[in-house]
Amino acid sequence: MRTLLTLVAVLAFPAAAAAGGFATAGLAPPPDGLSPGDTWAAEITIKAHGVTPMEGLAPTLTIRGPETMTFDAKPTGTPGVYVADVVFPVAGTYRYEVMDGYAGQVHSFAPVEVGGPVAVPGGDGFPAWAVAPVAAAALALAALGVVLVRRRASGVPALE
Repeated sequence: MRTLLTLVAVLAFPAAAAAGGFATAGLAPPPDGLSPGDTWAAEITIKAHGVTPMEGLAPTLTIRGPETMTFDAKPTGTPGVYVADVVFPVAGTYRYEVMDGYAGQVHSFAPVEVGGPVAVPGGDGFPAWAVAPVAAAALALAALGVVLVRRRASGVPALE
């Protein structure tokens, strides 16, 4: 029995060693009311195995939305804490993620809305959703007009 336990322990250790290290990246969301062009001083806290603050890393923060940009984070002087000066170039919904610079992991965070109307890639930022109800009503009236013209042309009396 003792030999079996020793064999299991010996086989388990290489698997744990091969799993490698991991890091956690803590980051508060941008402040409410952030507008395009404003700077968000994003403080990133990186800890090995979620416990030990990691120094000497080069993490990055990437925003993905109407535009994608990556910002380098610099040490703050507090162990494990880095800051990236992030600027959202245009209004819209952005996802953001941190590459920890330790274990090569990407840490994703909930999307945020940056002020103003939602930007349309290649557009001028005008909210297309505002035009949809008016366009739908115009199409319905046009269709009704076509039906009435065809009825009159075929000799069918007009609707009463």
